[in-house]
Amino acid sequence: MNSPILVWMLYLNREVTTEASRPSEYEKCYDLVHNTVPHAKNIPNNPTSGEALRQVIAQMMPLLMMRHRRIPRARWRDHATTNGKHWIEQMLDHVNPEHHLRSMIGYHLAWENSLIGMVMVQGKQREVVNIGLGIKQVAVEPRDATVAAYVESLSHKLTELELSFLAPSLGDEVVLRRLCILLALKAAYIKAIGQPMGFDWSRLEFNISEETCTGDGQPLTGWEFRLYKAHLGVQRRGLLVEEGYQCVTAHFRGTADSKFVWQDNNKDLESWVQFINIDQMTNVIPKLTD
Repeated sequence: MNSPILVWMLYLNREVTTEASRPSEYEKCYDLVHNTVPHAKNIPNNPTSGEALRQVIAQMMPLLMMRHRRIPRARWRDHATTNGKHWIEQMLDHVNPEHHLRSMIGYHLAWENSLIGMVMVQGKQREVVNIGLGIKQVAVEPRDATVAAYVESLSHKLTELELSFLAPSLGDEVVLRRLCILLALKAAYIKAIGQPMGFDWSRLEFNISEETCTGDGQPLTGWEFRLYKAHLGVQRRGLLVEEGYQCVTAHFRGTADSKFVWQDNNKDLESWVQFINIDQMTNVIPKLTD
């Protein structure tokens, strides 16, 4: 199971138009998803909701990915397991059965604030569905909270060992960064196994220093976790705002141990993570239904 992982990260570098034109950018995106993505019809049509916008844009990512592969919309199907894990089946002509079995594309969508991501991997269906993406903005919530108060508000998602990595004596910057790493790791794993976000996060424990992880006290083996950062510059109400995010992909590869890959080199990151902005998405909307 050595299939390469690819990630597309779309950042909302500016605000999407909702009323300035008819149809607005939001309406174009919503109509595209409503008409071409059957499982996304429950997304509310709410131009003033940032969450609705992120959901709509996220559902456009598979359309863009398949367009990039030059596979017409009529030649692929989006399937899901009973616990909501999605994979794409390509309906290609003149392909031998073995190649067809290995052509399934497992993917997962995630988003937070200005960043929307899609992680994907190709192979046999059972090898590609256990994949997830965690995104955590490196910032406290609410914005005027102290780091200590923010950690306390999320302590129910952490174990005693994990909380020991967040000692106030380490300084706010280190504590916040470590907290976001832990939360992104847990989110990626929970989504990779198809659990809802109501899952008890404290059942998972990540020992960052030893690069080990457990679930209910038992070692989690066979997983690959890739950790990387995203630094964005976005326009908000005429001002340029800098935002940082901690991102993690989780993929079950079936190995004897679990592996943590810290991707700090931008050149290496560019080989499997691609960043695009909202303009690059909205410019190709007419082509995503072909």
